[in-house]
Amino acid sequence: MSDTLAIENPSLEDPKIFQFHQEQAGLEVDWFKQAQQAAWARYLELPLPVRTNEKWRFANLSRLRDTGRFQPAGGELSQVTVDRIVKASHRFKEVAGRIILADETLAAPVELDPELGKKGIIFTTLTDAIVKYPELVQKYFMQQSPELGSEKFEALHVAMLRNGVFLHVPDNVEVDRPFVIYNWTVRDKGAIFPHTLFVAGKHAKATLIEFQESASPGTEHLVVANAHLFADDGAQPNHTIVQNWNQNTLSLQLNTNNAWSDTNAKSTLINVGSAQARQEVHGKIFGSGSNVEMYALNVPTENQEFDQRTLQTHIAPNSRSDLLFKNALIGKSRTIFSGLIIVEEDAQQTDAYQTNNNLMLSEEAEANSLPGLEIKANDVKCSHGATTGRINDSELFYFLARGIPRNKAQELMVFGYFEEIVEKLDNQELADYVREVVQHKFMD
Repeated sequence: MSDTLAIENPSLEDPKIFQFHQEQAGLEVDWFKQAQQAAWARYLELPLPVRTNEKWRFANLSRLRDTGRFQPAGGELSQVTVDRIVKASHRFKEVAGRIILADETLAAPVELDPELGKKGIIFTTLTDAIVKYPELVQKYFMQQSPELGSEKFEALHVAMLRNGVFLHVPDNVEVDRPFVIYNWTVRDKGAIFPHTLFVAGKHAKATLIEFQESASPGTEHLVVANAHLFADDGAQPNHTIVQNWNQNTLSLQLNTNNAWSDTNAKSTLINVGSAQARQEVHGKIFGSGSNVEMYALNVPTENQEFDQRTLQTHIAPNSRSDLLFKNALIGKSRTIFSGLIIVEEDAQQTDAYQTNNNLMLSEEAEANSLPGLEIKANDVKCSHGATTGRINDSELFYFLARGIPRNKAQELMVFGYFEEIVEKLDNQELADYVREVVQHKFMD
Protein backbone atom coordinates (compact mmCIF):
# COMPACT_ATOMS: atom_id res chain seq x y z
CA MET A 1 0.00 0.00 0.00
CA SER A 2 1.17 3.53 -0.71
CA ASP A 3 0.78 6.70 1.30
CA THR A 4 -1.55 8.24 -1.28
CA LEU A 5 -5.30 8.08 -1.20
CA ALA A 6 -7.08 5.79 -3.65
CA ILE A 7 -9.14 8.83 -4.63
CA GLU A 8 -7.99 12.39 -4.52
CA ASN A 9 -9.12 14.38 -1.51
CA PRO A 10 -10.65 17.74 -2.25
CA SER A 11 -8.99 20.66 -0.45
CA LEU A 12 -10.56 22.55 2.42
CA GLU A 13 -11.66 25.23 -0.04
CA ASP A 14 -13.61 22.81 -2.26
CA PRO A 15 -17.38 23.35 -1.82
CA LYS A 16 -17.89 19.56 -1.88
CA ILE A 17 -15.39 18.88 0.90
CA PHE A 18 -17.95 18.35 3.66
CA GLN A 19 -20.05 15.94 1.59
CA PHE A 20 -16.87 14.04 0.70
CA HIS A 21 -15.88 13.88 4.36
CA GLN A 22 -19.28 12.55 5.46
CA GLU A 23 -19.18 9.82 2.83
CA GLN A 24 -15.65 8.79 3.77
CA ALA A 25 -16.22 8.87 7.55
CA GLY A 26 -19.27 6.61 7.35
CA LEU A 27 -20.25 7.12 11.01
CA GLU A 28 -24.02 6.63 10.98
CA VAL A 29 -24.93 8.11 14.37
CA ASP A 30 -27.68 10.71 14.04
CA TRP A 31 -26.74 13.13 16.81
CA PHE A 32 -23.10 13.18 15.76
CA LYS A 33 -23.88 13.69 12.08
CA GLN A 34 -26.23 16.52 13.01
CA ALA A 35 -23.52 18.10 15.18
CA GLN A 36 -21.11 17.96 12.26
CA GLN A 37 -23.64 19.43 9.85
CA ALA A 38 -24.39 22.30 12.23
CA ALA A 39 -20.67 22.90 12.74
CA TRP A 40 -20.05 23.03 8.98
CA ALA A 41 -22.82 25.63 8.56
CA ARG A 42 -21.31 27.64 11.40
CA TYR A 43 -17.84 27.41 9.85
CA LEU A 44 -19.15 28.81 6.57
CA GLU A 45 -20.93 31.67 8.37
CA LEU A 46 -18.11 32.81 10.64
CA PRO A 47 -15.52 35.25 9.26
CA LEU A 48 -11.78 34.70 9.30
CA PRO A 49 -10.00 36.43 12.21
CA VAL A 50 -8.65 39.95 11.85
CA ARG A 51 -5.93 41.64 13.89
CA THR A 52 -8.28 44.45 14.92
CA ASN A 53 -10.03 41.82 17.04
CA GLU A 54 -8.43 41.95 20.50
CA LYS A 55 -8.40 38.14 20.64
CA TRP A 56 -6.05 38.13 17.63
CA ARG A 57 -3.88 41.08 18.59
CA PHE A 58 -0.22 40.67 17.51
CA ALA A 59 -0.98 37.38 15.71
CA ASN A 60 0.34 36.53 12.25
CA LEU A 61 -2.78 35.70 10.22
CA SER A 62 -1.24 35.04 6.81
CA ARG A 63 -0.99 31.26 7.27
CA LEU A 64 -4.53 31.05 8.67
CA ARG A 65 -5.82 32.71 5.52
CA ASP A 66 -4.11 30.16 3.29
CA THR A 67 -5.45 26.79 4.47
CA GLY A 68 -6.99 25.83 1.11
CA ARG A 69 -3.86 23.90 0.09
CA PHE A 70 -4.56 21.31 2.80
CA GLN A 71 -6.60 18.15 2.32
CA PRO A 72 -8.26 16.21 5.14
CA ALA A 73 -6.09 13.19 5.83
CA GLY A 74 -7.55 9.72 5.62
CA GLY A 75 -7.23 6.34 3.97
CA GLU A 76 -4.71 3.55 4.38
CA LEU A 77 -1.02 3.96 5.21
CA SER A 78 1.81 1.72 4.10
CA GLN A 79 2.72 -1.04 6.51
CA VAL A 80 6.29 0.29 6.64
CA THR A 81 4.99 3.68 7.84
CA VAL A 82 2.67 2.10 10.39
CA ASP A 83 5.43 -0.13 11.79
CA ARG A 84 7.78 2.83 12.14
CA ILE A 85 5.15 4.91 13.94
CA VAL A 86 4.17 2.12 16.31
CA LYS A 87 7.82 1.46 17.18
CA ALA A 88 8.31 5.14 18.04
CA SER A 89 5.19 5.21 20.23
CA HIS A 90 6.52 3.43 23.31
CA ARG A 91 8.11 5.96 25.67
CA PHE A 92 6.92 4.49 28.96
CA LYS A 93 7.76 1.17 30.55
CA GLU A 94 4.35 0.83 32.19
CA VAL A 95 1.08 2.39 31.06
CA ALA A 96 -2.55 1.93 31.96
CA GLY A 97 -3.47 2.15 28.30
CA ARG A 98 -2.13 3.31 24.94
CA ILE A 99 -3.75 4.57 21.72
CA ILE A 100 -1.74 5.34 18.58
CA LEU A 101 -3.37 7.38 15.81
CA ALA A 102 -1.75 8.25 12.48
CA ASP A 103 -3.66 10.82 10.42
CA GLU A 104 -6.61 10.08 12.73
CA THR A 105 -6.46 6.38 11.78
CA LEU A 106 -5.83 3.74 14.43
CA ALA A 107 -2.30 2.45 13.80
CA ALA A 108 -2.37 -0.41 16.34
CA PRO A 109 -4.97 -2.09 18.53
CA VAL A 110 -6.12 -0.08 21.54
CA GLU A 111 -4.29 -1.13 24.70
CA LEU A 112 -6.03 -1.10 28.09
CA ASP A 113 -5.13 -3.04 31.22
CA PRO A 114 -7.93 -5.64 31.50
CA GLU A 115 -8.19 -5.10 35.25
CA LEU A 116 -8.97 -1.43 34.64
CA GLY A 117 -11.61 -2.40 32.10
CA LYS A 118 -13.25 -4.52 34.80
CA LYS A 119 -13.43 -1.41 36.99
CA GLY A 120 -15.49 0.35 34.35
CA ILE A 121 -12.79 2.51 32.76
CA ILE A 122 -13.44 3.35 29.13
CA PHE A 123 -10.34 4.12 27.07
CA THR A 124 -10.98 3.87 23.36
CA THR A 125 -11.19 5.82 20.12
CA LEU A 126 -13.79 8.54 19.92
CA THR A 127 -15.59 6.88 17.00
CA ASP A 128 -15.78 3.59 18.90
CA ALA A 129 -17.13 5.40 21.98
CA ILE A 130 -19.76 7.25 19.93
CA VAL A 131 -21.09 3.91 18.68
CA LYS A 132 -20.85 1.96 21.96
CA TYR A 133 -21.57 4.70 24.51
CA PRO A 134 -23.56 7.33 22.57
CA GLU A 135 -25.40 8.89 25.52
CA LEU A 136 -22.26 9.18 27.63
CA VAL A 137 -20.22 10.80 24.85
CA GLN A 138 -23.05 13.13 23.85
CA LYS A 139 -23.32 14.33 27.47
CA TYR A 140 -19.81 15.83 27.24
CA PHE A 141 -19.01 16.29 23.55
CA MET A 142 -18.43 20.00 22.78
CA GLN A 143 -20.35 21.12 25.85
CA GLN A 144 -17.70 23.76 26.54
CA SER A 145 -15.67 26.04 24.30
CA PRO A 146 -12.52 28.06 24.96
CA GLU A 147 -14.33 31.19 23.66
CA LEU A 148 -10.99 32.81 22.92
CA GLY A 149 -11.22 33.71 19.24
CA SER A 150 -10.91 30.49 17.25
CA GLU A 151 -14.62 29.73 17.00
CA LYS A 152 -14.41 29.39 13.20
CA PHE A 153 -11.62 26.82 13.45
CA GLU A 154 -13.40 25.05 16.29
CA ALA A 155 -16.42 24.66 13.99
CA LEU A 156 -14.12 23.30 11.26
CA HIS A 157 -12.70 20.84 13.77
CA VAL A 158 -16.12 19.46 14.70
CA ALA A 159 -17.27 19.29 11.08
CA MET A 160 -14.18 17.49 9.80
CA LEU A 161 -12.92 15.33 12.67
CA ARG A 162 -12.54 11.65 11.88
CA ASN A 163 -11.37 10.30 15.20
CA GLY A 164 -9.96 11.01 18.62
CA VAL A 165 -9.75 9.50 22.09
CA PHE A 166 -12.33 9.06 24.84
CA LEU A 167 -11.20 8.38 28.42
CA HIS A 168 -13.83 7.94 31.12
CA VAL A 169 -12.74 7.08 34.65
CA PRO A 170 -15.76 6.18 36.81
CA ASP A 171 -16.45 7.34 40.35
CA ASN A 172 -13.96 6.35 43.07
CA VAL A 173 -11.46 4.72 40.68
CA GLU A 174 -7.81 5.75 40.99
CA VAL A 175 -5.13 4.86 38.45
CA ASP A 176 -1.42 5.42 39.11
CA ARG A 177 -0.01 4.58 35.68
CA PRO A 178 -0.62 7.03 32.82
CA PHE A 179 -2.94 6.63 29.87
CA VAL A 180 -0.97 7.60 26.78
CA ILE A 181 -2.05 8.92 23.36
CA TYR A 182 0.18 9.31 20.31
CA ASN A 183 -1.17 11.51 17.51
CA TRP A 184 0.94 11.44 14.32
CA THR A 185 0.73 13.44 11.11
CA VAL A 186 1.87 11.55 8.00
CA ARG A 187 0.66 12.73 4.59
CA ASP A 188 2.08 15.88 3.08
CA LYS A 189 -0.47 18.74 2.93
CA GLY A 190 -2.71 16.71 5.23
CA ALA A 191 -5.14 18.29 7.70
CA ILE A 192 -6.09 16.43 10.89
CA PHE A 193 -8.60 17.26 13.60
CA PRO A 194 -7.81 15.13 16.68
CA HIS A 195 -10.25 15.28 19.58
CA THR A 196 -9.54 14.28 23.18
CA LEU A 197 -12.34 13.90 25.72
CA PHE A 198 -11.21 13.14 29.29
CA VAL A 199 -13.91 12.64 31.93
CA ALA A 200 -13.01 11.97 35.56
CA GLY A 201 -15.91 10.88 37.76
CA LYS A 202 -16.47 11.71 41.43
CA HIS A 203 -13.28 11.18 43.44
CA ALA A 204 -11.58 9.58 40.43
CA LYS A 205 -7.86 10.04 39.82
CA ALA A 206 -6.01 9.54 36.51
CA THR A 207 -3.27 10.93 34.28
CA LEU A 208 -3.55 11.33 30.50
CA ILE A 209 -0.45 12.18 28.42
CA GLU A 210 -0.72 13.08 24.75
CA PHE A 211 2.22 13.19 22.35
CA GLN A 212 1.80 15.11 19.07
CA GLU A 213 4.39 14.11 16.46
CA SER A 214 5.10 14.24 12.73
CA ALA A 215 6.34 11.13 10.92
CA SER A 216 8.61 13.23 8.67
CA PRO A 217 10.34 16.60 9.21
CA GLY A 218 9.74 17.72 5.61
CA THR A 219 5.97 17.39 5.25
CA GLU A 220 3.46 20.21 5.75
CA HIS A 221 0.32 19.94 7.88
CA LEU A 222 -2.68 21.73 9.35
CA VAL A 223 -3.76 20.54 12.78
CA VAL A 224 -6.88 21.77 14.56
CA ALA A 225 -7.05 19.84 17.84
CA ASN A 226 -9.54 19.99 20.70
CA ALA A 227 -9.09 18.64 24.22
CA HIS A 228 -11.77 18.83 26.90
CA LEU A 229 -11.27 17.84 30.53
CA PHE A 230 -14.26 17.34 32.85
CA ALA A 231 -13.56 16.86 36.56
CA ASP A 232 -16.52 15.82 38.70
CA ASP A 233 -16.73 16.42 42.47
CA GLY A 234 -13.50 15.46 44.24
CA ALA A 235 -11.76 14.29 41.05
CA GLN A 236 -8.00 14.56 40.47
CA PRO A 237 -7.31 14.51 36.70
CA ASN A 238 -3.92 15.40 35.24
CA HIS A 239 -3.62 16.09 31.49
CA THR A 240 -0.38 16.85 29.63
CA ILE A 241 0.09 17.57 25.92
CA VAL A 242 3.56 17.51 24.36
CA GLN A 243 3.25 19.43 21.08
CA ASN A 244 6.16 18.48 18.83
CA TRP A 245 4.73 18.70 15.31
CA ASN A 246 7.36 19.35 12.64
CA GLN A 247 8.27 22.94 11.88
CA ASN A 248 6.19 23.11 8.70
CA THR A 249 2.96 22.63 10.67
CA LEU A 250 0.26 25.18 11.40
CA SER A 251 -1.45 24.04 14.60
CA LEU A 252 -4.31 25.18 16.78
CA GLN A 253 -4.95 23.56 20.17
CA LEU A 254 -8.30 24.48 21.74
CA ASN A 255 -8.69 23.28 25.33
CA THR A 256 -11.17 23.55 28.18
CA ASN A 257 -10.68 22.41 31.77
CA ASN A 258 -13.99 22.13 33.62
CA ALA A 259 -14.01 21.61 37.39
CA TRP A 260 -16.88 20.96 39.75
CA SER A 261 -16.63 20.92 43.58
CA ASP A 262 -13.50 20.00 45.57
CA THR A 263 -11.47 18.98 42.52
CA ASN A 264 -7.74 19.17 41.90
CA ALA A 265 -7.35 19.46 38.13
CA LYS A 266 -4.01 20.01 36.41
CA SER A 267 -3.18 20.61 32.75
CA THR A 268 0.23 21.19 31.19
CA LEU A 269 1.22 22.19 27.66
CA ILE A 270 4.74 21.55 26.36
CA ASN A 271 5.30 23.39 23.07
CA VAL A 272 8.38 22.92 20.93
CA GLY A 273 7.08 22.18 17.41
CA SER A 274 5.05 23.87 14.62
CA ALA A 275 5.91 26.83 12.44
CA GLN A 276 3.00 28.63 14.08
CA ALA A 277 1.11 27.28 17.06
CA ARG A 278 -1.90 28.83 18.73
CA GLN A 279 -3.12 27.49 22.07
CA GLU A 280 -6.36 28.53 23.70
CA VAL A 281 -7.02 27.29 27.24
CA HIS A 282 -10.11 28.08 29.29
CA GLY A 283 -10.27 26.85 32.88
CA LYS A 284 -13.82 27.02 34.31
CA ILE A 285 -14.61 26.39 37.96
CA PHE A 286 -18.28 25.56 38.49
CA GLY A 287 -18.06 24.29 42.09
CA SER A 288 -16.58 25.54 45.34
CA GLY A 289 -13.46 24.16 46.98
CA SER A 290 -11.69 23.41 43.71
CA ASN A 291 -8.14 23.99 42.59
CA VAL A 292 -7.32 24.28 38.87
CA GLU A 293 -3.68 24.51 37.76
CA MET A 294 -2.63 25.38 34.18
CA TYR A 295 1.01 25.33 33.13
CA ALA A 296 2.94 25.73 29.89
CA LEU A 297 6.58 25.37 28.84
CA ASN A 298 7.38 26.89 25.45
CA VAL A 299 10.66 26.91 23.49
CA PRO A 300 10.27 28.63 20.10
CA THR A 301 13.31 28.94 17.85
CA GLU A 302 14.16 30.41 14.43
CA ASN A 303 10.93 31.96 13.05
CA GLN A 304 8.42 30.02 15.13
CA GLU A 305 5.41 31.85 16.59
CA PHE A 306 3.62 30.58 19.70
CA ASP A 307 0.34 32.36 20.42
CA GLN A 308 -1.15 31.61 23.86
CA ARG A 309 -4.61 32.82 24.93
CA THR A 310 -6.02 31.87 28.32
CA LEU A 311 -9.09 32.36 30.51
CA GLN A 312 -9.60 31.47 34.16
CA THR A 313 -13.30 31.79 34.97
CA HIS A 314 -14.43 31.50 38.57
CA ILE A 315 -18.17 30.94 38.84
CA ALA A 316 -18.37 29.39 42.31
CA PRO A 317 -16.99 30.72 45.63
CA ASN A 318 -14.02 29.44 47.65
CA SER A 319 -11.94 28.19 44.74
CA ARG A 320 -8.39 28.60 43.49
CA SER A 321 -6.68 28.72 40.11
CA ASP A 322 -3.00 29.06 39.25
CA LEU A 323 -1.61 29.70 35.78
CA LEU A 324 2.11 29.79 34.96
CA PHE A 325 3.29 30.02 31.34
CA LYS A 326 7.06 30.14 30.76
CA ASN A 327 8.73 30.92 27.43
CA ALA A 328 12.38 30.77 26.38
CA LEU A 329 12.79 32.46 22.99
CA ILE A 330 15.63 31.71 20.57
CA GLY A 331 16.49 33.24 17.18
CA LYS A 332 13.77 35.37 15.55
CA SER A 333 10.94 33.59 17.34
CA ARG A 334 7.83 35.32 18.69
CA THR A 335 5.44 34.62 21.54
CA ILE A 336 2.10 36.17 22.40
CA PHE A 337 0.47 35.69 25.77
CA SER A 338 -2.97 37.12 26.46
CA GLY A 339 -4.54 35.98 29.72
CA LEU A 340 -7.61 37.02 31.67
CA ILE A 341 -8.95 36.07 35.09
CA ILE A 342 -12.73 36.49 35.39
CA VAL A 343 -14.33 36.32 38.83
CA GLU A 344 -18.13 36.29 38.73
CA GLU A 345 -20.23 38.15 41.30
CA ASP A 346 -21.03 35.04 43.38
CA ALA A 347 -17.45 33.74 43.37
CA GLN A 348 -16.44 35.28 46.68
CA GLN A 349 -13.17 34.23 48.35
CA THR A 350 -11.59 33.35 45.03
CA ASP A 351 -7.81 32.91 45.06
CA ALA A 352 -6.41 33.25 41.52
CA TYR A 353 -2.95 33.79 40.06
CA GLN A 354 -1.68 34.32 36.54
CA THR A 355 1.99 34.63 35.55
CA ASN A 356 3.76 34.79 32.21
CA ASN A 357 7.57 34.77 32.23
CA ASN A 358 9.69 35.29 29.10
CA LEU A 359 13.41 34.54 28.87
CA MET A 360 14.96 36.18 25.81
CA LEU A 361 17.94 34.29 24.38
CA SER A 362 18.28 36.46 21.28
CA GLU A 363 18.26 40.15 20.43
CA GLU A 364 15.86 39.42 17.57
CA ALA A 365 13.23 37.50 19.57
CA GLU A 366 9.92 39.17 20.45
CA ALA A 367 7.61 38.52 23.40
CA ASN A 368 4.19 40.15 23.86
CA SER A 369 2.33 39.82 27.17
CA LEU A 370 -1.21 41.00 27.91
CA PRO A 371 -2.36 39.79 31.37
CA GLY A 372 -5.65 41.07 32.76
CA LEU A 373 -8.30 40.86 35.49
CA GLU A 374 -12.08 41.21 35.44
CA ILE A 375 -13.32 41.10 39.04
CA LYS A 376 -17.04 41.30 39.86
CA ALA A 377 -16.80 40.05 43.47
CA ASN A 378 -15.49 42.10 46.40
CA ASP A 379 -13.85 39.44 48.60
CA VAL A 380 -11.10 37.94 46.44
CA LYS A 381 -7.34 37.59 46.20
CA CYS A 382 -6.21 37.81 42.59
CA SER A 383 -2.95 38.78 40.96
CA HIS A 384 -1.43 38.76 37.52
CA GLY A 385 1.95 39.63 36.14
CA ALA A 386 4.39 39.25 33.30
CA THR A 387 8.17 39.47 33.15
CA THR A 388 10.54 39.67 30.20
CA GLY A 389 14.29 39.53 30.61
CA ARG A 390 17.56 38.15 29.39
CA ILE A 391 20.07 35.74 30.88
CA ASN A 392 21.98 37.30 33.71
CA ASP A 393 25.45 38.24 32.41
CA SER A 394 27.18 37.43 35.67
CA GLU A 395 25.60 33.95 35.76
CA LEU A 396 26.59 33.35 32.15
CA PHE A 397 30.16 34.47 32.87
CA TYR A 398 30.28 31.90 35.68
CA PHE A 399 29.80 29.10 33.12
CA LEU A 400 32.05 30.63 30.46
CA ALA A 401 34.88 31.10 32.96
CA ARG A 402 34.78 27.36 33.60
CA GLY A 403 35.22 26.45 29.96
CA ILE A 404 31.56 25.73 29.19
CA PRO A 405 30.60 26.93 25.67
CA ARG A 406 28.03 29.73 25.49
CA ASN A 407 25.37 27.57 23.80
CA LYS A 408 25.72 24.84 26.45
CA ALA A 409 25.68 27.43 29.22
CA GLN A 410 22.43 28.88 27.89
CA GLU A 411 20.96 25.39 27.68
CA LEU A 412 21.82 24.66 31.32
CA MET A 413 20.34 27.96 32.46
CA VAL A 414 17.15 27.34 30.49
CA PHE A 415 16.84 23.92 32.14
CA GLY A 416 16.99 25.65 35.52
CA TYR A 417 14.45 28.22 34.38
CA PHE A 418 11.99 25.51 33.24
CA GLU A 419 12.48 23.16 36.17
CA GLU A 420 9.58 24.84 38.00
CA ILE A 421 7.29 23.49 35.27
CA VAL A 422 9.02 20.14 34.68
CA GLU A 423 8.81 19.14 38.34
CA LYS A 424 5.01 19.55 38.19
CA LEU A 425 4.70 16.75 35.59
CA ASP A 426 4.71 14.11 38.37
CA ASN A 427 6.18 11.47 36.05
CA GLN A 428 9.93 10.90 35.80
CA GLU A 429 9.86 9.33 32.33
CA LEU A 430 7.83 12.24 31.00
CA ALA A 431 10.09 14.78 32.71
CA ASP A 432 13.16 13.14 31.17
CA TYR A 433 11.57 13.20 27.71
CA VAL A 434 10.65 16.89 28.05
CA ARG A 435 14.23 17.73 29.01
CA GLU A 436 15.37 15.78 25.95
CA VAL A 437 13.15 17.67 23.48
CA VAL A 438 14.17 21.01 25.02
CA GLN A 439 17.82 20.01 24.61
CA HIS A 440 17.20 19.24 20.92
CA LYS A 441 16.11 22.86 20.41
CA PHE A 442 19.66 23.94 21.25
CA MET A 443 21.15 21.37 18.89
CA ASP A 444 19.17 22.45 15.81
